[in-house]
Amino acid sequence: YIKLPPFIVTLGTLQVFTALKLWYSGSESIRNVDIAEKAPALLWFGVAVRFGAFKLTYGSFSLIILAIIFLYILSQTAWGRHVHAIGDDPEAAMLSGIRSNRTLVSVYAVAGLICGFAAWVAIGRVGSVSPVSFDTVNLASITAVVIGGTSLFGGRGSIIGSVLGAMIVGVFTTGLSLAGVDDYWQLFAAGCLVITAVALDQWLRRATQ
Repeated sequence: YIKLPPFIVTLGTLQVFTALKLWYSGSESIRNVDIAEKAPALLWFGVAVRFGAFKLTYGSFSLIILAIIFLYILSQTAWGRHVHAIGDDPEAAMLSGIRSNRTLVSVYAVAGLICGFAAWVAIGRVGSVSPVSFDTVNLASITAVVIGGTSLFGGRGSIIGSVLGAMIVGVFTTGLSLAGVDDYWQLFAAGCLVITAVALDQWLRRATQ
């Protein structure tokens, strides 16, 4: 409502809440044993189900279900069409009668709920948690959606593309870990991947204008 740049506000609130979680937790980690004893439900998404030679966790199933749900919502509902319209041209969407501010607030609220759910899944996957767990996930998520075809400037993006982008980033980072690449080189490679993805997005945007 006060027209602040969303990306900058997101970075600012990220730092604020990072400081708050460090203060509240005293920078202490919570062990797997303590979670299993006091809040076992937090580990549920890490439980694996075997299908022959393969294993899938409940977290993986939840990803598939969420992708299907939002694929339907964004393509088959009025709310989804409004989101695409605002991303493509906010002023034109407002002139057509779409309540842009209300829709954007709902988008941010849904994004926050999904982030909270992702944190729950992450706890189940890792088994323990610390105030600095998954600090680089924000960068990885931006990389994933851009690689998947979502434009940082709005107007282009899809659920399937984002899922494929996340899989590419996951395979990339896992491959570096399995190859024994040091952590700092992994961060370096991730940064290069982000820059490359954003550069490609900018090039595609100019090519289509």
